[in-house]
Amino acid sequence: MRSHLRLIPGWKQVLLLAAPITLAGGALAGAYLYASSVSAAGAAAANHPVPANPSLDVPPPAGLLVDVSGAVANPGLYRVPRGGRVYDAIAAAGGLSPDADLTKLPNLAGRLTDGEQVKVAYAKTTSGTVVTRTNLNTATLEELVTVPGFTEAFAQDVIDYRTNFGGFQNTRELVDILGMSEAEYVIARRYLTL
Repeated sequence: MRSHLRLIPGWKQVLLLAAPITLAGGALAGAYLYASSVSAAGAAAANHPVPANPSLDVPPPAGLLVDVSGAVANPGLYRVPRGGRVYDAIAAAGGLSPDADLTKLPNLAGRLTDGEQVKVAYAKTTSGTVVTRTNLNTATLEELVTVPGFTEAFAQDVIDYRTNFGGFQNTRELVDILGMSEAEYVIARRYLTL
């Protein structure tokens, strides 16, 4: 038995019209899916950047690269802005350490150059010499005035701050909250404790 397949009359014209429309629709859908996957991958990369290599402890290349060594809190390589001064580099290294020799400091106002090494000398103390440190959270007005860089008005500001806010958590709050200059802080922190 023979079976004849009967199609819609004029099926060839319908096929000629439907085939290009179907192909164009598929191409548009594919282009849309590709574009949305590329933008999603870009957004994911922006939210999760590739971590830096922890073995390279060099700051990113912006400004001047200086080496701060000697009697500072955190010796090492630091980036400072162009036109920076020596006191900026010492402040970036965490300031002077308690055993820094204040009589042999480098010129704090000197301009830095790229690749410069800033050396801070250690104090050569005898066994009887002790640097007394003033506690920011318990010192009286008279004791605070003896700290280099503290005026009577600034010492009163320190007492008012610790009375109103419960004391200092870090000596850096002198700069960040009370407005002490970086240069004065670099010197004063040697004489302060919490």
